Amino acid sequence: MMSKFFKTYRNLFNRKRNRAEEPQSTPLQEQLERSIAANFLKLQTAFGNSKDLVTRPIILDSEGASRLGFVYLEGLASASLQQKVQEALLFKSEEIASSIAAGEETGTIIRHILTTADAAIAHSFLDIIKAILSGETVLLLEGYRQGIAVRTAAGNSRAVEEPISQSVVKGPREGFTENMGTNIALIRKRIKSPELWLENMTIGKVTQTSVSLMYINGIANDTIVAEARERLRRIEIDGVLESGVIEELIQDETFTPFPTVYNSERPDVIAAGLLEGRAAILVDGTPFAMLVPALFVQFYQSAEDYYQRAEFATLIRLLRYICFFISLLAPSLYIAITTFHQELLPSTLLISLAAQREGIPFPAFVEAMLMEITFEILREAGVRLPKTVGQAVSIVGALVIGQAAVEAGLVSPGMVIVVATTAISNFVIPSFNMGISIRIIRFALMIFAATFGLFGITVGMIGVVQHLCSLRSFGVPYMSPLAPFDVADQKDTILRLPHWALFSRPRFISSNNKIRENNAPTSKPKPN
Repeated sequence: MMSKFFKTYRNLFNRKRNRAEEPQSTPLQEQLERSIAANFLKLQTAFGNSKDLVTRPIILDSEGASRLGFVYLEGLASASLQQKVQEALLFKSEEIASSIAAGEETGTIIRHILTTADAAIAHSFLDIIKAILSGETVLLLEGYRQGIAVRTAAGNSRAVEEPISQSVVKGPREGFTENMGTNIALIRKRIKSPELWLENMTIGKVTQTSVSLMYINGIANDTIVAEARERLRRIEIDGVLESGVIEELIQDETFTPFPTVYNSERPDVIAAGLLEGRAAILVDGTPFAMLVPALFVQFYQSAEDYYQRAEFATLIRLLRYICFFISLLAPSLYIAITTFHQELLPSTLLISLAAQREGIPFPAFVEAMLMEITFEILREAGVRLPKTVGQAVSIVGALVIGQAAVEAGLVSPGMVIVVATTAISNFVIPSFNMGISIRIIRFALMIFAATFGLFGITVGMIGVVQHLCSLRSFGVPYMSPLAPFDVADQKDTILRLPHWALFSRPRFISSNNKIRENNAPTSKPKPN
């Protein structure tokens, strides 16, 4: 009922937004003036006379009739590249002066004089402002109503380092950076194909953030690519500072604890997703790229699964699913069994638990909630504290608080063991977003267990499964290939078969070019 209400509200909101009036044209969309001084004045006014906006006129001839001007933002434009451009212009000052005197077109000046620079024509003040904010240097010519934007953006960015959130024992150590050009290059280094297509767009009225949609033509599902493109183009927002903003605006379901967009800071993971037929979304200024569509089983797969032997990868993957159920159900089962269903426990264990709980003033539910909330506080404190003391505070705090709580008689030793095992199992899940989802549902199941016992846990799990089966990610069932069940796609779901058996792409994702390899299993050499 609530889901239907939220869907209706979102549809009405989108309908109202689509009926909004188009923005009126601004003076910045007008063409440039023929006077460099007038253009300088207008740009300085647009930037509020900011001190980092540099406007520098240069006289090309002795009479002062032929002039050009530099406009750039200090810090965004590279000083070394600017120096090279200025030296090239001064070296050809006579040719530029004669071209201006002859009234040659701006394109001709770019082709014949600025041959060593990556330059483009800027037709309006808005184009010039966008170029300046992108770190480019704009050249204004006296008597021309067009500018020349020269690419001089500074290359100040973080070096390619090992990913922090998705570390592996065996595999590449390269991770994305905050520079989108570097991230695109890291993907193209792995997929050397002209069919790897890239579509660029700008999102954010104020921030003007560059967003790229990347997919492999002929492999990606055309319907999914078109849907991703349409959702990105519908976004109307003032600023995009991180990929999480885009993720929240393009996801299928808003009110769900489960992530329906997969994000990663590993280029090899994004490349593997592209080869499966998915589409990648890269946002400038963030080291995380997004993959759509995202499936539930995808969040329990690690890049290392495909760099190890199939048997070992399958074992580890099964361990992750076991940890998923432990992290989700362990506190709830402890509460339900110790409160309502003591007959399920062996007599020896029941007597031991009863002896431990002697003198505990709180019921099992309150006891579990206190420990879970305390551990969540320690976990969050460990993330926010400085790196040098964060781990020490979280580990020492857990040990000291747990021991002190047991000695003070606030919680039982069995509850400490259950909460600690639950927390450790949560860290086994490769995806941080899915780990948060499990933590949210865990508290709801604890309430069901304290109210109705095992029957409450059963009802809660039925609701979770029903909700999972109702989710979609860009039109693809979230629980596929488990629900709906597809035998052909089980080769890389819970199990990971050898690479020679992974001959087809996921059926629910890629409808084009389904066969990706044609290998046979390696046969043993015949004895002599």
